[in-house]
Amino acid sequence: MRKASYKSQALFHSLTRSLLIVLSGPSGAGKDAVLTRMKELGYPLEYITTVTTRPQRANERDNVDYHFISMERFQEMISGKELLEWANVYGNWYGVPKEAVKQALDKGQDVIVKVDIQGAATIKKILPQAVFIFLMPPSREELAIRLKQRHTESAFNLALRLKTAEEEIKQLPLFDYIVLNKRDEIDLAVSEIKAIITAEKCRVIPREIVL
Repeated sequence: MRKASYKSQALFHSLTRSLLIVLSGPSGAGKDAVLTRMKELGYPLEYITTVTTRPQRANERDNVDYHFISMERFQEMISGKELLEWANVYGNWYGVPKEAVKQALDKGQDVIVKVDIQGAATIKKILPQAVFIFLMPPSREELAIRLKQRHTESAFNLALRLKTAEEEIKQLPLFDYIVLNKRDEIDLAVSEIKAIITAEKCRVIPREIVL
């Protein structure tokens, strides 16, 4: 009887392991909008805020949209091994704070991080048991419209981001899932991400993240 109890406890423990979800995709795919909508709907995840050396935009909030830090502080975080991954994206540095991810996982909380394709590739190497989701725009034309509507890109940067997006889409085999983020259908994209998380929670052999 006692042995059965131990087995039940072990099974329960395996079924309640927390997930690390990596959300990536081209610039303009709508990663920020999807995460914002998930927060609004109260989905129980630990949302990790990225650090960046990029200048803060007018509609952004420090320590909410990003942790905006100096290049000196960013280098300190690299030297101190405080970042899970980091990369230079369009001339600015971005990184995922490691301790925030570790603390959430240790508490049994599911974690979601937003990274570019480089960052996803780096995390894949060190934490292959994470869940990798590629957020895809419906078309190149739609992606161009979204980037133009941000009013943050020069003509040169817009062309560069579109060209980069075409190369990034070729990295799809790196990912476990793809979610299409259509115009005015963000709730559908969110529901598909929720379905992915639900499916992962139902795995017979759960993913195990060791950080």
